[in-house]
Amino acid sequence: MLANELIDFINKSPSVFHVVDNAVTMLKEAGFTELSENERWEIKKGGRYFVTRNGSAIISFVIPEGEVKNFRMIASHGDSPTFRIKNNPEITAGQEYIVLNTEKYGGMIMSSWFDRPLSFAGRVMLDTNKGIEIRLVNIDRDSLIIPNLAIHMNRDINTGYNYNASKDTLPLFEMGSQKGGFMDFLAAECCIDKDNILSHELYLYNRQKGSVWGRNNEFISAPRLDDLQCAFISLKAILDADNENSICMSLIFDNEEVGSGSNQGADSNFLECVTDRIMECLGINYEDRYRVLSDSFLISADNAHAVHPNHTDKADQTNRPYLNKGIVIKNNASMKYVTNGVSEAAFKKICNIAGVATQSYFNRSDIAGGSTLGNISLRHVSINSIDIGLPELAMHSCYETAGVKDMDDLLKVFTKYYQLIWNS
Repeated sequence: MLANELIDFINKSPSVFHVVDNAVTMLKEAGFTELSENERWEIKKGGRYFVTRNGSAIISFVIPEGEVKNFRMIASHGDSPTFRIKNNPEITAGQEYIVLNTEKYGGMIMSSWFDRPLSFAGRVMLDTNKGIEIRLVNIDRDSLIIPNLAIHMNRDINTGYNYNASKDTLPLFEMGSQKGGFMDFLAAECCIDKDNILSHELYLYNRQKGSVWGRNNEFISAPRLDDLQCAFISLKAILDADNENSICMSLIFDNEEVGSGSNQGADSNFLECVTDRIMECLGINYEDRYRVLSDSFLISADNAHAVHPNHTDKADQTNRPYLNKGIVIKNNASMKYVTNGVSEAAFKKICNIAGVATQSYFNRSDIAGGSTLGNISLRHVSINSIDIGLPELAMHSCYETAGVKDMDDLLKVFTKYYQLIWNS
């Protein structure tokens, strides 16, 4: 079952760095060749390649055997809202506890992080005889918790409590008052010399495993469904991509949850550099590059809000997506989503061919929506695009819920999108 494959992928991907590392493994096992940004590229017709940036973003692509007429892209993101552990993180609390100093990453539902088994993962930079070594780390055991304050001491907890990220959400680490144990713990758990650690990027993650549930096993709940559902399915689809005239691409960016304004985000030159270098290697001249791009298409795939069973009034009056009822096409008059009439028609045609239903999403007109990848990516590579996603409940909770059938449908659509001989 695809849902169980996703749960396994999420379990192995506690940080965005692990997401990319596991994507690399999938691609290499399928015969993709790794390229490096700081080396000369040799790209051949029929080749399958990928390149990473910062260890937290990855672009994979398949070159057709025939004349290149366009790019067929799917963009998603590998990061999710969480808490980053700061440098010098230990704080003595009440003389008998050590808590860790953290800061918010992205717009999470803060209450969902309380009273759950947590741990942390990410990467450390080590000083070695051969230079700086980057090593992924995962403390693969329950090691932290953010305890709620008892209702007797916080009578406002159920009436709209305003959480303070500098006080309320610090995870409990150990008993005692002596600082210094955190780096010892990190070094011991990861079998590294503490004195060799130059820096670290470490993030909390929810240890609760994903599950398929419901009367008919129709629901999937797990951490980081936004946006690992779309990212994982785009990876699955690119493995079988085969098109005689289109360069098929899967793009997984980082830092979408904080605006994409990084070297590895959608607002960087990553996509632009990769497309330019591909066309340079294939001998496509300056004039023809714009011809190819003008005929290209980008699917920005980032999950969408489903109608909530207990808050049906929060949805738009006439555009109301539900779980397991079809792929969601996202629209916005202010172009927060890049969907237009032409791109929507093209995507619906693909879905019709794949035998998959679609649903329409608009924000309720008096409720502001979130942002996504489409309009940000187009600042650098401007092509016809659409914003879509899978319907989801409790978006930005540390444990989200979506539909099992929707995942199977999205894989059908992405696979068909890569394989169809179709012009945008």
